[in-house]
Amino acid sequence: MKRIASAALLLVLASTLVAVAAQQQPAYTSIQGTVHALQPKTGSFDVVTGVGMSLRIVHLVAPPAGEAAVPLSARPAPATSVLLLVALVASGCAKPVHPGDPISGLTAEQRDRFRRGRAVFDSVFTPETGLGPLFNSAACGECHEDPVSGGSGEEVEVHATAFHADGNCDPLADQGGPVIQQDATPALKAALGLDKEPLPKDATGRGLRTSLAIFGRGLLDAVPDSDIVSYADPDDRNHDGISGRVNRFVDGRIGRFGRKAFVPTLSEFNAGAFVIEQGITNPAVPTEESIGGGPIPAGVDPAPDPEINQEALDLTTDFVRFLAPPSPLRQTGAAGKGRHLFDQIGCASCHLPTLRTGKNSIRALDRKQFFAYTDLLVHDMGPDLADICLGLATPPEFRTEPLVGVRLAHHFLHDGRAATLDQAIELHGGEGSGARDRFKALTPKERDAVIAFLKTL
Repeated sequence: MKRIASAALLLVLASTLVAVAAQQQPAYTSIQGTVHALQPKTGSFDVVTGVGMSLRIVHLVAPPAGEAAVPLSARPAPATSVLLLVALVASGCAKPVHPGDPISGLTAEQRDRFRRGRAVFDSVFTPETGLGPLFNSAACGECHEDPVSGGSGEEVEVHATAFHADGNCDPLADQGGPVIQQDATPALKAALGLDKEPLPKDATGRGLRTSLAIFGRGLLDAVPDSDIVSYADPDDRNHDGISGRVNRFVDGRIGRFGRKAFVPTLSEFNAGAFVIEQGITNPAVPTEESIGGGPIPAGVDPAPDPEINQEALDLTTDFVRFLAPPSPLRQTGAAGKGRHLFDQIGCASCHLPTLRTGKNSIRALDRKQFFAYTDLLVHDMGPDLADICLGLATPPEFRTEPLVGVRLAHHFLHDGRAATLDQAIELHGGEGSGARDRFKALTPKERDAVIAFLKTL
């Protein structure tokens, strides 16, 4: 702590001396946060400031001769002197955001909608209240439950599509695709003898999908389309081996939700999930899925459509929208070193540490910077991970997975094939092969540091 305080004091003195030498009054900017990754040789360190969705990292460096110490991201005009007073506080002083907490800054009404939306999210449906006739789960909370509502789950579902030689992708909706439900109500079993939906006969690819934690999805929903487009480099013009691109919905809008980044908005994703995962119709999607492309037998689905009303749908969306990303754990020791290695080996080229929301009518989501560790683009991950196409995304292309809350996961990658974070990194191919190879070239201690960092997220 003495070394950190001394570094901050040196920066303060340097700025003051520069201002005095120039016979100017220093301009004071106060940054309060926890200091990490002090580098005495370079005079640099990071300040982690804020909590939850407002967390940000300010990188500070000791000034060259004749300049004031300033953040790298906010260097002023040469004639301006800036004094940065860094208040060093213990990380425990700021209230951490726990899994399942709402984002900060909500109104009383919005917090009430968050609570009521969680109740709908956790509601268990039955055939009498609309479940099925085909489904994957009886409640949103069955697939998103660990460690709290909105977390991950052990369920693995099946997807199937057809990728044609001309590059077009057929979701096989006329045969029950792209999501192939794995359970059926007793009435459907009795009528057709089906325990689950059959795989489409024309499928060229079959993919497994684990149930993700959905923390911070409201923030991802609020990132401007223009920002996502700005991250894309489909022709790899900077020659870094990474050529991420946007996926688009059927109407041409930019997608961001789902493992293939196909669905544009959170409200659409949630409305579709009610029908696809539970067979619960709603005002946004008022008709049931087919049975492998065929009609539902008479009397099998007794509940009238829509099976939930607009208020229940909106409350559920607000619960997910207001669900906060959990605060990272303290990044000290090996984890602090691992954070820098994560960037140095190229992981941060796709897993962008922070994103920023645009203008938003909800104040708690309006122009907020937050930890995300994704670029919301799809990237070619190589033939070994390839499964289905969806929209413009080809079989080997997947959205960069947000890493917020990854410390809570028990399996990794889109299908859960990786049991550890090490395995997940080593299974990266295609555009991820460069970062993978650089990770494998690290010393065992350095690799452990990268994993230690990931386990703080």
